[in-house]
Amino acid sequence: CKILRCNSEYVAATLNLRGSDRNAAYCNALRSYSHCTRKTARTCRGDLAYHSAVHGIEDLMIQNNCSKEGPTSPPRPRPPAPNHQGFRSLDICDYEKSFLYKHGRPPGYQHCAAFGDPHIRTFHHDFHTCRVEGSWPLLDNDYLFVQATSWPVAKGSNATVTSKLTIIFKNMKECIDQKVYQAELDNLPAAFEDGSVNGGERPGGSSLTIRERSPGRHVEIRADYIGTTIAVRQAGRQLSFSIRAAEEVARAFTEEQDLQLCVGGCPRSQRISRGECCRGRPAAEAARALCKEMLPVEDVYFQSCVFDVVTSGDANFTMAAHGALEDARVFLPNAEKLHIFQ
Repeated sequence: CKILRCNSEYVAATLNLRGSDRNAAYCNALRSYSHCTRKTARTCRGDLAYHSAVHGIEDLMIQNNCSKEGPTSPPRPRPPAPNHQGFRSLDICDYEKSFLYKHGRPPGYQHCAAFGDPHIRTFHHDFHTCRVEGSWPLLDNDYLFVQATSWPVAKGSNATVTSKLTIIFKNMKECIDQKVYQAELDNLPAAFEDGSVNGGERPGGSSLTIRERSPGRHVEIRADYIGTTIAVRQAGRQLSFSIRAAEEVARAFTEEQDLQLCVGGCPRSQRISRGECCRGRPAAEAARALCKEMLPVEDVYFQSCVFDVVTSGDANFTMAAHGALEDARVFLPNAEKLHIFQ
């Protein structure tokens, strides 16, 4: 029984009727509706929706003084039959395109970063400086697992730096095989662990790519099949991580996956006050002058830079905060939220 098709064609024909000829067009639509129901009469005999449509048409024709004979609405043009094979192999692995196709609008995005000693900017624009020695998950969802391993920046120091990053792109249907990327200090490969530079042999394998932006200093991974871009950098003796992820991807986790620094920030017990290191010390004044050259706005990136330079004694740490700010400039959907002030 195809009564639902008759119903939807009638709704489409009467949805935007305006102007002086509205009544004539309405009668045309009702006659088309009636004609459509007659064609389905045999297969729809026992269908309640069919019988209520038939009675409804009769009532509406009487109310609007429509004659049973007369012109009908022109048939709606049929959309071209989709090339399912083409759509599946190409567009299902293009997140932006398939999101637009499903929802009629582009997707929203979120940004997270971990850099320096380490400082975490969460998807929700919270900002923490953390102790987090050992291995901690930055992300753990249905699509991605990202783990940062940290050690103390100097002997006896509370502050730690990220020395290793492990990123797992989980296996996804027609798009990619599972891929693992690992970076360590002085080793930022421009390839996945298996030596490949894309998502593998599947139809959408090219929707995951990796490229070197600056040899040994900056690698970018684009995962178009999940609308995600990741930057991994080395500045001084630390690694940093930045991500722009589609909202739907960033939220795709269960209650058990509750420890993710990008989502909840650092646990309270692991947070460090940036102010304690840097009040009234000559080293702090020198660090402020150094950081001001790279970061003229005195926001959390600037404060982090001062903290890192004072704590580590390494002027190269100015590059960590500067790189994170540059990534945020590119990755943040809302430019007005670039600077955070605490």
